[in-house]
Amino acid sequence: MEKSLVLIKPNAVQRGFIGEIIARFERKGLFIAGIKMMQLDDAILNEHYAHLSERSYFGELKDSMMVTPVVAICVAGLDTVETVRQMVGATNARKALPGTIRGDFSMSGEQNVIHASDTVENAIAEVNRFFKENEIFNYESAVTAFEYGGGEKARM
Repeated sequence: MEKSLVLIKPNAVQRGFIGEIIARFERKGLFIAGIKMMQLDDAILNEHYAHLSERSYFGELKDSMMVTPVVAICVAGLDTVETVRQMVGATNARKALPGTIRGDFSMSGEQNVIHASDTVENAIAEVNRFFKENEIFNYESAVTAFEYGGGEKARM
């Protein structure tokens, strides 16, 4: 089963969107394989956002990610990375379509309420960065048979 990392960012935590965001993933039929609230620090942010380290806004980005704890979630299902990315919407929330998480909860390109892995390869690295092996759970939901067709369920 494919897994992806989702981070509910500090601005979403401050605005009280944790439950609404998690509910969207659950209603879609994705499994919560791991979840925890954690305070991020320079070390994990330097690693997580290394690809942005040369950008002028890097320091501001890190500072904004340490204002409050974040909620780290490992979601799982079929084609999870692509599904989550579509649910999250465009990075610049002003360009995110209504009905997406960013489209419904944000107006900012910087304070865009959520992070989601962008590729399967990055998802594997990001889940491993934020979760220990014993913090990820593989289980079958009682409603899986009603969420996926037979051929899809066989791929899980």
